[in-house]
Amino acid sequence: MTIRVVIVDDQAMVRAGFAALLSAQADIDVVGEAPDGRQGVRVSRSTHPDVVLMDVRMPEMDGLTAAREILDPPPGVVHLPKVLMLTTFDIDDYVYEALRAGASGFLLKDAPPADLIAAVRVVASGEALLAPSVTRRLIADFVQQRPAPRKDPALRLNGLTPRETEVLELIARGLSNQEIAGHLVLAEQTVKTHIGRVLAKLDLRDRAQAVIFAYEAGLVRPGDSA
Repeated sequence: MTIRVVIVDDQAMVRAGFAALLSAQADIDVVGEAPDGRQGVRVSRSTHPDVVLMDVRMPEMDGLTAAREILDPPPGVVHLPKVLMLTTFDIDDYVYEALRAGASGFLLKDAPPADLIAAVRVVASGEALLAPSVTRRLIADFVQQRPAPRKDPALRLNGLTPRETEVLELIARGLSNQEIAGHLVLAEQTVKTHIGRVLAKLDLRDRAQAVIFAYEAGLVRPGDSA
């Protein structure tokens, strides 16, 4: 299956470079480009990509606002692509807010070409871009600095079974599916099933949002480790 990609960045050379690199892959097709967030939303709605590469800082409409519009569309818009944020900084306030809005992760703009290609494939497959341990550190830093109100997330935990709550906690502590399976003495496929149910019950898009939810609900706290 070919992965359809839209590139949104205000620098023409960046768009051209990313487009050339991705288009050279047999399984990736760049179906659109845009120089700002507003046009990025419009192009994404018309081309129905699987993945949108979205720069954080742009004129007209920044990447965060555009990501929110793409991931929380008005009634009648049914296509929801994955959004991968592009940033110059490894830790950026906008990145955290984008993850909360439903973005699947972030990638440094100066990352090696192989990383960009791998990131598109990972996000298209439905996984969060970041390795679990990296996600944990990133989100922990922000939650520690700006803790969010926890009443609502904590109440939503009541809808999970004890096993599902345990799996969510281990995700937030940075364990991979294989590590969770070993920790709980379960088959890896069973762990995947539990994760799917956790995401569905909590209305979360992916692993990155699950980590954020776990911190905001108080299930884990910055500095916790498995």
